[in-house]
Amino acid sequence: MGWVSVQFMLRGLQLHKQKHFENTGTVRFVTFSCYHNYNLFKTDKVKQIFIKHLKRVREKYKFKLYGFVIMPNHVHIVLLPINNVRLSQIIGELKSLSAREIIEYWTLLDLNIFEKLKVNRSGKQKFAFWQRKYYDYNCRTKEITLNKIMYCHNNPVVKGLVENLEDWEWSSYRWYYGLESVLEMD
Repeated sequence: MGWVSVQFMLRGLQLHKQKHFENTGTVRFVTFSCYHNYNLFKTDKVKQIFIKHLKRVREKYKFKLYGFVIMPNHVHIVLLPINNVRLSQIIGELKSLSAREIIEYWTLLDLNIFEKLKVNRSGKQKFAFWQRKYYDYNCRTKEITLNKIMYCHNNPVVKGLVENLEDWEWSSYRWYYGLESVLEMD
């Protein structure tokens, strides 16, 4: 088989297309990453902006929030969309609102980070905070849902950001154990 045949076959596979299956009534484990996996969640202020918009989008779409963690270069959320709201609506609005305010905040600080975040979309130069795609997983059982919540809680320890789960302020762990938390769970 020649190189041209292989190229033709690969074009038809759409290797980078991630399918999202909307299972109504199913808890979802969602991961989305910062642009080029850069560590853009370096400051508490940036994390606070994200939390503010997570609260706002949650209030608007009334989804159930069961777990989350903000890592330096990505976010995990465990949620249950309700009232026939599509996950893509929730995540799209959350990413859009948070990116807009974070980039506006950085503009005020006159940071040199923008060179790394430049993208050309629709013939216009813009700045990207998030990767365009996200990953989602249907949690079909309570056990899977609990495993995903635990995964969120353990992530900062596994990545060496803190020694103890309760030391990471930016996850749902603190809420589950009655400690001061940045966000309440359902």
